[in-house]
Amino acid sequence: MRDPRDDQENCQTDGSDSVHGAMIQPLHAWALEQNDRRLVYASGAEATMFAESHAFGVAQHRLPVWKVVLPVGGQAELLRPGRPMMTAAGLIVPPQLAHTCAATSSYVALFIDSWLLPPGSEPTRLDATEVRRLLSALGAGDSDGPGTAADLAAGYIEVSTLTGAPPALDPRVAHAVRLCSSPDPDGSIASVAAEVGLSAPRLRALVRQGVGVPLTRLRQWGRLRAAIADLPATTVAMAAATAGFADQAHLTRTARDLMGRTPASIRCSVTAQDSRSSGEGPM
Repeated sequence: MRDPRDDQENCQTDGSDSVHGAMIQPLHAWALEQNDRRLVYASGAEATMFAESHAFGVAQHRLPVWKVVLPVGGQAELLRPGRPMMTAAGLIVPPQLAHTCAATSSYVALFIDSWLLPPGSEPTRLDATEVRRLLSALGAGDSDGPGTAADLAAGYIEVSTLTGAPPALDPRVAHAVRLCSSPDPDGSIASVAAEVGLSAPRLRALVRQGVGVPLTRLRQWGRLRAAIADLPATTVAMAAATAGFADQAHLTRTARDLMGRTPASIRCSVTAQDSRSSGEGPM
């Protein structure tokens, strides 16, 4: 097992991101249901989606990606330390913002890699019309969220219509992020830097400048996403090991830091039925 304190974290995803045209295969999609609770996960080249059929809130966290919160008929609530609560029909939350977040109804959350939208440091309110348009693009009905066949590409296009196009990345940064998102569990930051002809410190600086997020946190997010993709089919401990975490506790700490919730909160009370989709996830 690797030391969780090592900043040369590995980024194992079984799937996909797009780095300005560089494509990797899509991740899995799954749905879990029990009684009146339904959770849906899907990940493709443009976005990762998590949807729940009831209201939910998460503890303070800092995501290394954009988060788009789309309540289905309710309100989104965001609280930053020392700031008044922000409420709206929906919210676009920038990367690296320390905050707590809640939805007062069932909701959809889209997670979009930081380099796929223009840089920003403040949350953006969405009105009810914009939320409905985004939910419609994903394939959600009026009263329920999207399923595993959600159109993530259409959802991303709608978000980028609101935010504008991202700036072009330095080709070395784009290649390094692509390597970070590969299935290779043993690649270090030093080896990625060597691949693009840079020193590790210089690569870290260029990634932070071009992407706005430390490379280590991008790698942690990739591994966390891979672990979540495996959760319905296995235990939290096995998902942690498969995704390259040192142990279950390491995965749990990372999930709390990046998402404000634990992997166990996703699996608890929903293991009665596993309707995991076969094959590749939606595009």
